[in-house]
Amino acid sequence: MLVPEINYWAVLLATLSTMVVGSVWYAPPVFGKRWAQLAGVDMNREMTALQAWLPIIVTVFVSFITAWVLAGAVTIAWHFYGGSFFWGSIVTSVVLWAGLTAARFITHDQFERRPSSLTLMNIAHELVTFLVMAIIIGVWPPAGTV
Repeated sequence: MLVPEINYWAVLLATLSTMVVGSVWYAPPVFGKRWAQLAGVDMNREMTALQAWLPIIVTVFVSFITAWVLAGAVTIAWHFYGGSFFWGSIVTSVVLWAGLTAARFITHDQFERRPSSLTLMNIAHELVTFLVMAIIIGVWPPAGTV
């Protein structure tokens, strides 16, 4: 079985970038107040330490998995198609975002009858997140691949 080359430093940095993007995107002055209103989240409610930290821990874990899968998919796509590793990273991230993340958000949100503006806000956040991860992975390819 062939395992794609992955730069784990880029994956770790891409993982951390998701926290930065999310912190900015969902900050109250940016989209945080609107998101809370649309999602029915009370931002003034007191949270226990576990309630506050558990979503962050889960986010870091799943962001690592996403960055790792993206890095592997980028390397596989680059080996298959050739060309620029950076642009291959960008294209791969958009294709994966559209075909997996955005499509699944739209499906679930339709059945849950969530407001389309909330769906749009969340999938746009995911697109920005994927693109930032792709930029990091694309400018820092695995040693020996480019």
